[in-house]
Amino acid sequence: MRRYDRRVRLLASALSMTAGYVDAVGFMMTGGFFVSFMSGNSTRLAVGLTQNAAYAVMALSLIVAFVVGVSVGAFVGRTTKTRRGSAVLILVSLLLVAAATLAAFGIERPAILMLAMAMGAENTVFAEDGEVRIGLTYMTGTLVKLGKRITAALLGGDLFGWAPYFLLWLGLVAGAALGATAYLHVGPQALWGAAGSMALLALAAAKLPISFASARELPAD
Repeated sequence: MRRYDRRVRLLASALSMTAGYVDAVGFMMTGGFFVSFMSGNSTRLAVGLTQNAAYAVMALSLIVAFVVGVSVGAFVGRTTKTRRGSAVLILVSLLLVAAATLAAFGIERPAILMLAMAMGAENTVFAEDGEVRIGLTYMTGTLVKLGKRITAALLGGDLFGWAPYFLLWLGLVAGAALGATAYLHVGPQALWGAAGSMALLALAAAKLPISFASARELPAD
């Protein structure tokens, strides 16, 4: 992530914030399932298989929707090539608009699946050669890199090499707090905020004068 242009890193943090917002809204809509964190849903699937079949079905549905979103996002990215960032974000925006529209009519289950698809697609924005360079909706790998960069700084390495990873994580947490607050005030209609934010980020990505799909990240160590 450190080799990316500063504007691209800021975009990544903003995208992570929007993902946190969406995940918090989805978490509250579903009563405890995730629309972007599939490790958590995988655990819920396993527990549901032993305790509650309905929980298992819900978790599996979200996982499948997320994978479909990744596949569609990857297809859009590969076909648009140098404009992959803005094209994928337009796709994500449309999925979020569809989710918000369905939720407005009380059709919540399909809306939730649309959210999972959108989050899956979002993770292909920074993909290259079939590999995700920056994970935007899950933070385990980011926190691992954060810890390693802190150690490197303490041992005389780059003093602020940890900062981009911290900002990415902070964006997700801040977005989740905003999403939870918005849901408490307006319910599922909070999704319109996410759709609008994503549309603005798609415009911002289109104006970046570089191809952030072609920038390579430094190795984890």
